[in-house]
Amino acid sequence: MKILVTGGAGFIGSNFLNYMVPKYQQHLFVNLDALTYAGNLENLKSIEAAGNYVFVKGSINDQPLMNKIFVDHQIDRVVHFAAESHVDRSITGPAVFVETNVLGTQVLLDSARQHWLEAKKLKNHRFLHVSTDEVFGSLGATGYFSETTPYAPNSPYSASKASSDMLVRAYHHTFGLDICITNCSNNYGPYQFPEKLIPLMIANAIDRKDLPIYGDGKNVRDWLYVLDHCKAIEKVLFEGRSGETYCIGGNNEQQNIQIIDLLCGMIDEKLGRSGEQVTERLKKYVTDRKGHDKRYAIDATKIKRELGWEPETNFAEGIRKTVDWYMGNQDWVNRLRDGVYQEYYEKQYGLVGKRVSGQTSE
Repeated sequence: MKILVTGGAGFIGSNFLNYMVPKYQQHLFVNLDALTYAGNLENLKSIEAAGNYVFVKGSINDQPLMNKIFVDHQIDRVVHFAAESHVDRSITGPAVFVETNVLGTQVLLDSARQHWLEAKKLKNHRFLHVSTDEVFGSLGATGYFSETTPYAPNSPYSASKASSDMLVRAYHHTFGLDICITNCSNNYGPYQFPEKLIPLMIANAIDRKDLPIYGDGKNVRDWLYVLDHCKAIEKVLFEGRSGETYCIGGNNEQQNIQIIDLLCGMIDEKLGRSGEQVTERLKKYVTDRKGHDKRYAIDATKIKRELGWEPETNFAEGIRKTVDWYMGNQDWVNRLRDGVYQEYYEKQYGLVGKRVSGQTSE
């Protein structure tokens, strides 16, 4: 197969490619990424010379480029990660989320439709759209999101993802495009940009900076180790039923404050902090995010029943692996926090990243 992976230099996309490219050497993987602030080719150094891997710099909003990629590489499967994903940024600047997540998805769908259906190039196609549980809104103290939960997005980010989900579904029902949609819970693990909750808290704790906590810190999320998520996407890509949605969760609900307290204890243990130096003293409660959903939780029964997938990594194991990775890759973290590896891009690829400041998020 020739598989187009959009956003493959980002957090989940790079983990997916690092897992899939060595495993499926008979398949070609074409990585399309615009290399905005959260896209990093350094994440893919282990596969950049692989014979079944190609990188293309570009935007999913560029229709001529999308058409060219489909034709040049004879793409027959798409795994669509590319998206603006940070909730805080969607509150301060919603327009780019609509442009990328909604309009960009529509451009990509049109290229797929033109190549697969109108040109009658291929019957064995699939468009796998990777989405989020945030499209479902907020849960109360009980209950779970499932594939039948009505959409009720509460942030510009989740609204843009809900819109792109609906477009993908519409191209299936209207044009006959073979599609699958996945809605996952909060991912964590290596290569996550340090504006998200877990890598931000690890980085700030190591540097003895404030650990900002929204509101009372009791918002609940279901945490999914990123490699487990990649294996779920693999299952849906090759075995999922056309037109179906699959919810992917980690079976691990935690309050944000519980996560932070756990990380503080782990950092203290690894760095030998005690007494007045304990990391917990860095916690700082800040004004809550606008429209902050209280609880997310996933019922992943369907993907377990139909495709035999369930998470393999328990949270104690996953969070320890994650802390060890960030502590062992401080140069990677510092390049991001100090200007997004500009020197690396210029030297290695002739590209320049954008400067950004760290923020707190899930």
